[in-house]
Amino acid sequence: MSVESSDDGQWGSRIGFILAAIGSAVGLGNIWRFSYMAYDNGGGAFLIPYFFALLTAGIPILIMEFGFGHKMRGSAPFSFAKMGKKWEWLGWWQVLVSFVIATYYVVVISWSLNYVTFSFNRVWGENPEAYFFGDFLQITDGISQIGGINFSVLISLLIVWGVSYIILYNGIEEGIEKASKIFMPLLALFMIIITIRGVTLPGAMAGINKFLEPDFSALTDVKVWLAAYGQIFFTLSVGFAIMITYSSYLPEDSDIVNNAFITALSNSAFSFIVGIGVFGILGYMAAQTGEPISKVVTSGIGLAFVAFPKAINMLPAFRSLFGVIFFLALAIAGFSSCVSILEAVIAAVRDKFDIGRKAAVNYVCSVGAVISLLYTTGAGLYFLDIVDHFINQFGIALAGLVECIIIGWFYKVSIIREHANRLSDFAIGSWWDIMIRVITPICLGVAFVQNTMKELAAPYGGYPMNAILKYGWSVAAGVIVLGIIMSLRPWKGKKSDELISNREVM
Repeated sequence: MSVESSDDGQWGSRIGFILAAIGSAVGLGNIWRFSYMAYDNGGGAFLIPYFFALLTAGIPILIMEFGFGHKMRGSAPFSFAKMGKKWEWLGWWQVLVSFVIATYYVVVISWSLNYVTFSFNRVWGENPEAYFFGDFLQITDGISQIGGINFSVLISLLIVWGVSYIILYNGIEEGIEKASKIFMPLLALFMIIITIRGVTLPGAMAGINKFLEPDFSALTDVKVWLAAYGQIFFTLSVGFAIMITYSSYLPEDSDIVNNAFITALSNSAFSFIVGIGVFGILGYMAAQTGEPISKVVTSGIGLAFVAFPKAINMLPAFRSLFGVIFFLALAIAGFSSCVSILEAVIAAVRDKFDIGRKAAVNYVCSVGAVISLLYTTGAGLYFLDIVDHFINQFGIALAGLVECIIIGWFYKVSIIREHANRLSDFAIGSWWDIMIRVITPICLGVAFVQNTMKELAAPYGGYPMNAILKYGWSVAAGVIVLGIIMSLRPWKGKKSDELISNREVM
C-alpha cells in the first residue's frame, strides 16, 4: 500500500491557488495593523516607501518562494534539504515558527467567534475595554498569576480547531481550495460593506484625511522605510514556509511570476481599502466624542475588541448587524491564514516521516490544540503578547533574512529565475537577483539590528525579565535549536529516495 506524500495533492485550479495564497497573506494584521502603521509613519506619504518595499522586497521574495517551492516540489524542510542537506534546518526553523504562531492565532480567532455572538445584544455594554479584559478574558494581575482556564474561550477554541481540522483533513483541492473559494469572496464582501459604512458616517472624512494626509518629512526618517519593509514582509506570509509549501502543490506548467504579482497586489489593495474603512469609523468616533483622532486611533487587539465595539455602540443604526459582519470578517481572515500556517507544518511532517495526510493532521492539530490551552488561561493574553512579539521579531524576520542570504548566495538564484521565466507570461530580469542577494538582506538586516538593540535596551512591554527570557527569547531560540535537531533525523520513504537520487545527479 502506498503512503501519501505532500506531492500527491495538487490545486484543482489556478484561481484556487491564488485565492488560497491571498487568503494566507490577508490575515488579522491587514485589518488591525496596516492602517495604524500608515497613520503613524507619514500618512499618505507612507505609501511611497510601502510600494517601494513591495516592489523591491515583497514581490521578489514571493517570486523566490513560489519558484523555489514549485521547483523543489515539497515542504520547506524537504526543499532546503534538496538544495543541500546542510540547509534543511532552515526549513524546519520556518515550520516551527509557523507552528508556534498557529497555537495562539487560533485563540484570537476564537475571541472573534465569541464576539460574533456578543454583537447581537452588544453584551460588552458601555465599557468595552473593561468587558474585554475583565469579564471576557478574566485577565489576571500579572503573568506570574496564570489563573484557570476560561471555558467560554475554550469552547470557541475547540470550534476553531474543529473547523481547521476538517478543512486540512480533506486535503488540498477538496479542503483548502474549497474553503478558500468560500472564505475569500465572503471576506471581500464583508470588508466592502464595512468600508462603505465607514466612509458614509458623519466625520468619516476627517479620519480618512488623517489616514491619507501626507507628511513628506517622514520620508527622511529611516525608521519609516524600515517600517514599510517590515509591514510588507509580515503581511505576505513569506518566511513562514507557507508559500514554499503552497507552490509545491501547483501543476508543473503553472505561471510563477504572475501568481506572485496577483497575490501581492491583491493583499496590498485589501489593506488599503480596509484602512479607509477603519479610519472612516475612527473619524466618526472622534466626531461623536469630541476627541482628536490621535486619542481614538489604535491598532492590534485594542482596535478589534475595544475600539470597534465602542464605535458600534455609537452607530446610528444597524449596530448589531455591523458588529456581526465585522467580527465574522475578522474570524474568516483568521481562518484563511491559520489553515495555511498549519498546512506548512503538516506538509513537513508528512515529508519527513513518510506518513499520510490524515495521520499528520491528527498529530499536528492534537499537539497544537494542547499547547493552545495555555492562551485560554487568565494570563493567556500576557503569554500571547510576549510570544507573538519575539516570534515575529526574531523568528519570521530573521528566518526571512537567512533565507534570502542562503538562496541568494549559496544557491544559484538565477536557477529559480530561469525556472520561473520558463513558465511565466512575462519574464523577470537580473534586477531580481540583485533584490534577493543585496537590497532585501540589507533592509532586513538593518531592521533586525535596530530591533535587537531596542529589545536589549529595555524589557518588552514592561514585563519582568524572567518572563521575557522564559516566553520570549527562549521560544525564539528554541525553534532554531529544535529545527537543527529535526534536520538531523533521517528522512523516510520515497522522500529519502528522492533526496539520494537528487544528490547523485548533483
